[in-house]
Amino acid sequence: MHDGAPGDEAVFDIIASDIVETVPSALIILDRNLIITSANGVFYQMFRTSRGETEGCHIFELGNRQWDIPALHTLLETVIPNRASVEKFEVVHDFPTIGRRTMLVNARKINRRGKYDGSILLAIEDVSDERAARDESKRNWQLSQSIVDTIRDPLVVLEFDMTIVMASKAFLTMFGSTAAKTRGRRISELGQHQWNVPALRHLMEKVLPENKPIENFEIEDDFPGLGRRVFNLNARKILQPGNHAHRMLLVFEDITDRKQRERDAKALTNEISHRIKNNLQIVAGLIAHEVRSTATPSIQGYRAMQARIGAIADLYDLISQSSRGETIAVDAYLREIAKTMSASLLGSTSRITIEVKAEALDIDSDRAVPFGLLVNELPTNAIKHAFPGGTGRVVLSVEKIGDQIELTVADDGVGMKDKDAAKLPEKRGSDYVAIFVRQLGGTLAASRSEGTGTVVRIRLPLLLVPPEGAEPIAA
Repeated sequence: MHDGAPGDEAVFDIIASDIVETVPSALIILDRNLIITSANGVFYQMFRTSRGETEGCHIFELGNRQWDIPALHTLLETVIPNRASVEKFEVVHDFPTIGRRTMLVNARKINRRGKYDGSILLAIEDVSDERAARDESKRNWQLSQSIVDTIRDPLVVLEFDMTIVMASKAFLTMFGSTAAKTRGRRISELGQHQWNVPALRHLMEKVLPENKPIENFEIEDDFPGLGRRVFNLNARKILQPGNHAHRMLLVFEDITDRKQRERDAKALTNEISHRIKNNLQIVAGLIAHEVRSTATPSIQGYRAMQARIGAIADLYDLISQSSRGETIAVDAYLREIAKTMSASLLGSTSRITIEVKAEALDIDSDRAVPFGLLVNELPTNAIKHAFPGGTGRVVLSVEKIGDQIELTVADDGVGMKDKDAAKLPEKRGSDYVAIFVRQLGGTLAASRSEGTGTVVRIRLPLLLVPPEGAEPIAA
């Protein structure tokens, strides 16, 4: 060793001192009498004391005796003497200078040159904020679970990978599971894999990437243990402030019974409509039978009545076959009316044709009867007056114009005189056309066509029912 150079032990003490000062935990060294021989800067800063107030002081007399606590007595007087080290010994105490804190203390006996000299190193980690955050998280979890459990419908909260974070009591009851068996598992793995269905996978793949809530997503399938069930699923992504983690809230509404009631009601409606149609066809058949023995002047009236009854029968025929429920397809309805009119008024040998040009629109079934009678009446008038030569064409057209439906009946017959066309609106209360137009809240206009014939246009507000999924048309 060169003169003036520090000895090995001195070098060791210098290095140890540097290490102690760089450690982020508070450190103190006690001698065999529990006197503080040294401490690092973190300790002084954490406990708001100084070197002069600390070194040479008994640990339990430090400051205003804030370290004189039962837990530390137990550690230093009972645990450490019988063990070489202690890890994460928890001390919870109200410190006068820093308030209530939770400390994790690691203690180790210090050996110098292989021999224990009675010194103890204490490393103190303040985990108060971490424990407070954990306790707050636990309280929030309990609150969230309480809220979830009060919801009547089965509900689950899913991680981005579709593992279950939380499930309501209603969900656990319905699917015969427990919270322990459910939490942390993928929803597709639950029970007998009853939720491993394509429709649900599609929902999951759609909600999270697109970040859009899903309302009333219907799933119908055979679920093991439950049977054939129909569920409405509502899904919404949950974004936590300050956190990039994504979760999804998924609510299951069992609509099996409601769906069955709707199907039963629809089947009953279709059956009743079918019977009404049959009865009306019998009435129309009786009228057709009477035509054979009726005087010529009355035949036209009987046939017109037969066509009107046929128009109503066509409506009930469509209802009995339709899956639309509250609406009737206008284009299909017009074609049925045209076919019935051709059979009852014209016959197979007639040179007069009835054509239909209609947009694919729906009409409210509650107003379909007056609409059908109106459609029936206008071509009947054209057939009666427009074709003295027995040859011609009638075109029925329907299109959407703004929030109204426009019904057009055009013929290529002899046409109307200008004075008759001008007077037609004044006659609205005197014939069936006027009655039906007024009942539907529409307006009527008639004019000569550019060539020959007559065009009648009727605007009917609030009659249209939009296609499925669209917004209702406002007045």
